[in-house]
Amino acid sequence: MRAKRAPGTAGVAACLVLALTATADEPAATPPAAAPAAAAAAAPVGDARRGAHLAYTCFGCHGIPGYRNAYPDYHVPMLGGQHAGYLAAALDEYRSGARRHPTMSGQAGSFDEQALRDLAAYFATAHAVEAGAAVGTAPAAAAVCQACHGPTGVGILPEYPTLSGQHPDYLAQALKAYRSGARQNAIMQGFASTLKNSDIAALASYFSQQQPALRTPEAPRHPGE
Repeated sequence: MRAKRAPGTAGVAACLVLALTATADEPAATPPAAAPAAAAAAAPVGDARRGAHLAYTCFGCHGIPGYRNAYPDYHVPMLGGQHAGYLAAALDEYRSGARRHPTMSGQAGSFDEQALRDLAAYFATAHAVEAGAAVGTAPAAAAVCQACHGPTGVGILPEYPTLSGQHPDYLAQALKAYRSGARQNAIMQGFASTLKNSDIAALASYFSQQQPALRTPEAPRHPGE
């Protein structure tokens, strides 16, 4: 996300290179082709049915349409249909301190790695979100965003969050947190550091309008069924 000028093909390609090969210059313990497969095999596989049992505490905030964080004031994010890989990574970041939020840090810290994967799997399967036709005109600052989040805000890989239909004030809050360093991610901090408040508002507005959209999931009447 660059505010001063819209990057061309080279800028978009650079985002992909950074996102997919951020550690390419570091010595690899395994051959490059084998590393992703080895990492995937090592990660726990999420169980959505077990996640439904564990998610009851999440619904106190994420299960209420329009529910807002007290301070700063913004809507809590909609999780229904979000990518499981991203959700698991976000929970890991709350647990490690890379993201700062007292409630979320406490929640994430109370679960082990398997439980985090189970929760992520449950919310990901609550509502399918696939890329649709673009709604409106993307702002210039969205050119780099689209390399990872897609033209309509649907992440192109499981590790990249879907933005489509998300609350605009939550998207703006997230970008400002990356800009200030409250959220720690080298790629996003680099993008957000160049954004003006007007760029952030335009990006949040555009991606929040896209369809199909994320949604607030309903708590299962019989968890796991």
